[in-house]
Amino acid sequence: MGSTPDLTASQEDYLEAIYHISAKKMAARAKDIAERLGVRGSSVTGALRSLGALGLINYAPYDLITLTGEGKVVAEEIVRRHSALERFLVKVLGIDEKEADDAACKMEHAVPKPIIERLVKYSEYVEKCPKGGVSWESGFGYYCKQGCTTEDCQRCAVEDPHT
Repeated sequence: MGSTPDLTASQEDYLEAIYHISAKKMAARAKDIAERLGVRGSSVTGALRSLGALGLINYAPYDLITLTGEGKVVAEEIVRRHSALERFLVKVLGIDEKEADDAACKMEHAVPKPIIERLVKYSEYVEKCPKGGVSWESGFGYYCKQGCTTEDCQRCAVEDPHT
């Protein structure tokens, strides 16, 4: 994430929740966040204070909560990682959507960021690959549904195969 602050898993979850709520309602309320995350209002207040102190959200007690410019950038990166992991789990590994969502949330916080970025890049590659159709088949690993060979798959790599 570059120059963004090191956030705890909980802080990232709060930013992600504020991002999604704001996308629907233009701003979030502490009650909305507590409901979305399944936590108590007092927990939300503490988290909002810390995110406000980091300059990631605009927060005042009993007021609407919005992301700052920096907060929006950080939240979008969190959402991008989460979405890519979830898509990878569903489309490549065939995991149920709800289970994939829960696992993606845990993975994005527990797995080191360089590994997450590799998974994200792989997921994005699978989606952009013009051959398409990569999935998981137990005992055989990955295969292209169209029957492409290793040579074909190397040719369909997006722009720079070294990134």
